[in-house]
Amino acid sequence: MRIVTRPDFDGIVCAVLLRQVLEPSLPIYWIEPNDMQSGTADIREGDVLANLPWHPNALLWFDHHISNKPAKAVPGAFEIAPSAAGVIYTYYKKQNLLDSRFDELVDQTDMIDSADLTREQVRAPEDYPYLILSMTLKNNDFQDIPYWNRLVDMLGKTDIDAVLDDPDVDRRCREVIEENRAFKHHLETHTTMVERISVTDFRGLETVPSGNRFLTYSLFADAIASVKIRYAGQEKKQVLLSVGHSIFNPECRVNVGSMLARYGGGGHFGAGGCTLDARNAQEKIDEILNILKANQDLG
Repeated sequence: MRIVTRPDFDGIVCAVLLRQVLEPSLPIYWIEPNDMQSGTADIREGDVLANLPWHPNALLWFDHHISNKPAKAVPGAFEIAPSAAGVIYTYYKKQNLLDSRFDELVDQTDMIDSADLTREQVRAPEDYPYLILSMTLKNNDFQDIPYWNRLVDMLGKTDIDAVLDDPDVDRRCREVIEENRAFKHHLETHTTMVERISVTDFRGLETVPSGNRFLTYSLFADAIASVKIRYAGQEKKQVLLSVGHSIFNPECRVNVGSMLARYGGGGHFGAGGCTLDARNAQEKIDEILNILKANQDLG
């Protein structure tokens, strides 16, 4: 048995909770949703999946993405909810296998994963412990697996102040603060408004900048949705696309998860992503932009 999840803050907390209930030393297999969608993920009989699409080998499965809604009941729990961690927490609290010890951690995960943030939180995430911690999670070709595993271990045993005092965590948080300052410039340089959609295209850059993913909604206040485009790797054979509703201007009616499921991706009503073949990516991007500009709920 392994925990299989993705390396974002929700996935980290999913692993924390599952280890509390199932076994403290359960190994964690970190993957991205597109590994599931492409069929390249090594999912074994008896694995416990969280925050990812369902797989028939899964012993248990927990998720909250609207694009992954199962056609029939499967072992575990599915709910359209702010976070997959919250789905797990509710499931096991009903069985009296988890108590209120993790209430704050799950509440913060709900807030971060659903982007239920204030302008002040977006402007200065360093003033909000869980938020700045979540921004230290980056997938640079899975080089940070030891860090992700350590976070799962620390969050399962100690409080947020002790986690932030860890020298490695502290260093990463300080790096994030500097990255966010530079990211603002990259967004302003590489973003154009297409009607009321902000389109950030990083394909012209050799190194894709990282930073506060919510900042675009503060910088481009008239936008009702954002699109971010970048290459998946140096070979430039695939294009990664991220789409989201503005968290401050909630006028977008497009179901992003359902829309991107048509392109091999998925997500929530208000945010999602997909991977496109670079050879015809622009054609698909234009189609997606037309759907967003029409601003109609396509179901």
